[in-house]
Amino acid sequence: MTQRGPLRLHLILGDQLSRGVSALAGLDLARDRVWMCEADEEATHVPSHQARTALFLSAMRHFRDELAGEGVPVRYRALDREGDAGLARALGEDLRALRPALVVMTAAGDHRVESGLRAVCAQAGVPLEIREDDRFLCRTADFERWAQGRASLRLEHFYRRMRQRCGVLMDGGEPRGGRWNFDQENRKGFGREGPGLVPPPVGFTPDAVTREVIALVERRFPRAPGSLARFDWPVTRGEARAALEDFITHRLAAFGPWQDAMWTGEPYLWHARLSAALNLGLLDPRELVDAAVAALDAGQAPLASVEGFVRQVLGWRELVRGLYRREMPGYLDRNALDAHEPLPAFYWSGETECACLRAVVGQVIDYGYAHHIQRLMVTGLYALLLGVEPRELHRWYLAMFVDAVEWVEAPNTLGMSQFADGGLLASKPYVASGRYIERMSDYCRHCRFDPAQAEGESACPFTTLFWDFLDRHQARFADHPRAALMWRNLQRLEPGRLAAIRAHAAALRAEPP
Repeated sequence: MTQRGPLRLHLILGDQLSRGVSALAGLDLARDRVWMCEADEEATHVPSHQARTALFLSAMRHFRDELAGEGVPVRYRALDREGDAGLARALGEDLRALRPALVVMTAAGDHRVESGLRAVCAQAGVPLEIREDDRFLCRTADFERWAQGRASLRLEHFYRRMRQRCGVLMDGGEPRGGRWNFDQENRKGFGREGPGLVPPPVGFTPDAVTREVIALVERRFPRAPGSLARFDWPVTRGEARAALEDFITHRLAAFGPWQDAMWTGEPYLWHARLSAALNLGLLDPRELVDAAVAALDAGQAPLASVEGFVRQVLGWRELVRGLYRREMPGYLDRNALDAHEPLPAFYWSGETECACLRAVVGQVIDYGYAHHIQRLMVTGLYALLLGVEPRELHRWYLAMFVDAVEWVEAPNTLGMSQFADGGLLASKPYVASGRYIERMSDYCRHCRFDPAQAEGESACPFTTLFWDFLDRHQARFADHPRAALMWRNLQRLEPGRLAAIRAHAAALRAEPP
């Protein structure tokens, strides 16, 4: 009897570049085949930053070569060789050509992608086995058991449970150091003296494969936003491991106190710059946690810094992934604050008189990167105060950051940043005036706007829009237990001043600064 092609087609997506990914379990080198595909639509369904596209394609090609070097048969569809059929359509073509008995894949990090692959397999009459993504430390079913019946999904409750379950930073049944988090110690600003000498993160000179990809991206997506001039991201597991070691050795100790601080011309400060490699599958979350705890045990980093890092990996990252899997596909349509303003054009160009927005958006254009406070309390805050349509901001974040995969980006944007889910993820809207940015950065020193002013020629747009936000949403939040104080401050404004603020806010919506 003639064999019906490969027994199974093992599908690997661009953010599943791990030899231990569940889709590769049980791979039979004699009969099975791995399937990978570069698809134009993955760089164009949102206008993907050139560095983001290059990172995915380079990492995919390096992983392909790693598999091939182990003797794994790989069917790899490359953009510069086979054109583009779209991911689902390309799979459909190969299902007809290869005639597998079964397609195996790990659950996708993007609902749109997984839905398209489900549909094409069903249309072709080929069974599809979707396996748990066991690169995460909290299984989908376990998260569902925890979330069942909860009106809100709070990090603190989930994080404590994950610490206990995984035995991380625990002394018996108690948290190490007697506290679950050291957040108060980890909110320092630099003051006028600035950060001092910051050890730059290790970068990686593009090799032949990456240079080939960069040329492809420049040729195929010439109008895509962003720049490739500073591309030095890790694209292999070996490079990612070197980046992890560099962070643990040179920046983890100082990461905690200044993780919320910002400074002009310092895109990375003491941040890890590991999220892209982690989200691609080049690193495993447990090895990040273990490396940080080992540094604590060796006296190389203080508990506050290690705990702050662990909370992001073991707590926040696992929480938002569980929420995404549970709430999709409807989550993207959430708009609890009824926000419908368009995203200002300067989010794509960086051309604005606001020094903080100019610095952060310019940094994103140059590097495809901004750390979490630049995302939440500069670009996210302005959109929230202005009243931008949440899905528009979601598209911008998904497009412009090299580490963006929808499972992590959507909850961070719609839930944490924009409060569009009505409080499912965040307990209150994260709003502040320009005073917050002044305290946590040097941006205001380079700006013509005054963060203390809410009206007049020198009024800071953040401060104007902050008071306008409180005014517009006071019926919803005036009695909120964690936000009522801000709204009580609103009552102290004289009616004439409030009217002037409203007028100035309307002008900002009509003509961005």
